[in-house]
Amino acid sequence: MNKIAVFCGSSKGFNEIYAKQAKIVGQYFVKHCIGLVYGGGKIGLMGILADTILDGNGEVIGVIPNLLRHEEVAHKKVTKMIFTKKMSKRKVKISKLADGYIALAGGFGTLDEIFEVLTLGQLAIENKPIGILNTNNFYNYTLKQLDVMVAEGFLKQENRDMLLVSDTIEELITKMNNYTPPKLAKVINMTVK
Repeated sequence: MNKIAVFCGSSKGFNEIYAKQAKIVGQYFVKHCIGLVYGGGKIGLMGILADTILDGNGEVIGVIPNLLRHEEVAHKKVTKMIFTKKMSKRKVKISKLADGYIALAGGFGTLDEIFEVLTLGQLAIENKPIGILNTNNFYNYTLKQLDVMVAEGFLKQENRDMLLVSDTIEELITKMNNYTPPKLAKVINMTVK
């Protein structure tokens, strides 16, 4: 994977472990020549991750909608900044640039982005590896909810298994490099009458 999209918080969170993990991820990307594609912010975990990679002379591509372009949010020192008209266009652009996806700790935006790419994978629109770095067991309850969805018949196990999980970046990248997407059992006829 040459470029990985990372979704993460525009906050640092209350526990310093999340900021430390963002730095570890950034250092790993630099060491392994992986470019970062991300939301373009300079604050929170996004800023820590981008700054760490930039400090190591790595590649950082920000994709930010115009509504977040203002001084206090947009990172000014990234390798390349792409501005989009809408949030939906941002997601499309990130998808075109990235070879895979990782979620670090974050809020609604992070969950929105990771679940959107999981949905694209479920529909075989994309076949890229999708991972969660489960620092400090941050995603345990989210993962449990996915297991409930499988148990209750709302999510197939093969689609649940698309989400790769680890608490170390090394193991997560290994899983992502070895990922084989599930085969779509049958195409759903979506004809509107």
